[in-house]
Amino acid sequence: MASIGQIIFWSMIVLIFVCAGLIILLLAIAFSASQGTVETSAPFPVGNLREDVVLECKFLTKSGTDRSSDVFITWEKEGLTGLVYQYRNNAAQLQDQNTQFKDRAQLFTDAIAGGNASLLLRSVKMTDDGVYYCNVGAPGVWGRVRIDLRVSVYSAPTITKSNSGLRAEAPRWQATPNVTWVDQNGKQLNSSTQFNSSSTGIVQVVSNLPGPLTAAEIYTCFIENFLIKSVSEVTGEGDLKNSYFVTSSSQKMLPLPLFGTTPLLLYMLAW
Repeated sequence: MASIGQIIFWSMIVLIFVCAGLIILLLAIAFSASQGTVETSAPFPVGNLREDVVLECKFLTKSGTDRSSDVFITWEKEGLTGLVYQYRNNAAQLQDQNTQFKDRAQLFTDAIAGGNASLLLRSVKMTDDGVYYCNVGAPGVWGRVRIDLRVSVYSAPTITKSNSGLRAEAPRWQATPNVTWVDQNGKQLNSSTQFNSSSTGIVQVVSNLPGPLTAAEIYTCFIENFLIKSVSEVTGEGDLKNSYFVTSSSQKMLPLPLFGTTPLLLYMLAW
């Protein structure tokens, strides 16, 4: 008959083997889950005050796509108590949402099954500026990406013919931007610019490029601050050919994998 000591000894051996088996199982599941990817091609978006902005987050599972009911998405903001947005069991779960984002944050729910976990943030505020994390869990993937949202005030100018030259008027910029004009060869041209500041610190930009100008030549007006640049291409007759914005950084953010078993356990507990 086995003694109490032997019973305890063999019980501990069995317990060790059981724990080891569980660890191996969790590691195997974690390895399987890591085969998918979570990423963004726009890690440094610039939101325009009081306008909407999209924080891009895409994921790809081993199977390529998954049912939206199998996907767990959480958006967080660094330093913020509560969540920005959470999606689980095919529906928004907003019990822990910070009031700053109430009725302002949403996902593109029709596109989740296709791998779109992007966040639409409406009517951007200056307080929205900061670091966001998109966390995605699905049967074939678990990962997160970091997105640095910067908020500014900017607008494309309206360019018109003014005597023999051109006149550009942009109604709203944050602080005082730099304004330059160049010809189609990239040569900087002489111009004069006025900045009209409001009590809120928003600046109206009025810039004049004197003539005479060549009617068929393309002239470019740049208005920029440290976050964003407005580019407007126009003929000497005032016909707008192209207008767009360029952010201060277009560096691609690589996905940030989550190692270890804690994220996996959180994912499992979400169901």
